[in-house]
Amino acid sequence: MKSAIVAALAGLAAASPTRLIPRGQFCGQWDSETAGAYTIYNNLWGKDNAESGEQCTTNSGEQSDGSIAWSVEWSWTGGQGQVKSYPNAVVEIEKKTLGEVSSIPSAWDWTYTGDGIIANVAYDLFTSSTESGDAEYEFMIWLSALGGAGPISNDGSPVATVELAGTSWKLYQGKNNQMTVFSFVAESDVNNFCGDLADFTDYLVDNHGVSSSQILQSVGAGTEPFEGTNAVFTTNNYHADVEY
Repeated sequence: MKSAIVAALAGLAAASPTRLIPRGQFCGQWDSETAGAYTIYNNLWGKDNAESGEQCTTNSGEQSDGSIAWSVEWSWTGGQGQVKSYPNAVVEIEKKTLGEVSSIPSAWDWTYTGDGIIANVAYDLFTSSTESGDAEYEFMIWLSALGGAGPISNDGSPVATVELAGTSWKLYQGKNNQMTVFSFVAESDVNNFCGDLADFTDYLVDNHGVSSSQILQSVGAGTEPFEGTNAVFTTNNYHADVEY
């Protein structure tokens, strides 16, 4: 019996180690977890653009004030200029038109560490002319463009520069298949954002031909990695709400 136990233990020792996933961490391509009014997604939608890489997201949970904390660890190599994922937190909302939205107050405190990071830190809002239809517009608000990351653009040049939420932003416009993409890119990193996202959507309605009858489908906040290793993106505190 003793020899059988020793042999079994030896077999276990020789086996390939299995990565232990800490509680609250999820690593599957489409894995997600809820935290209060938010759903946190790992969202490895572009992983096939990479030569190699991995990513895991950790849900640190809802805090006493209703905000959430979460983080993501990733390493991606290859696929220059291609986004690999968008780990993000999406707040639960009613699907109403931009004209019906009175404000979208949000606060976001974040940090980023790692080697050779090319990535953004960005809000991502989608709208459509119908509640369940394909997105027709994407509005991105880049709080940071790390390592030379750049937005979708028709010609690489901003179409406007605008002051919103106490920060100067360059606005880019481009197409992603049939969807029109507007990207506000901060001229310097905004590590602790506090503002009204409706200021950005109202600006587009007033100045760039977006219809106020477009229906707001989702409001997300996260990071788009292009390349880098040993990256850790940490959201210390995040809150967003859509008011009508």
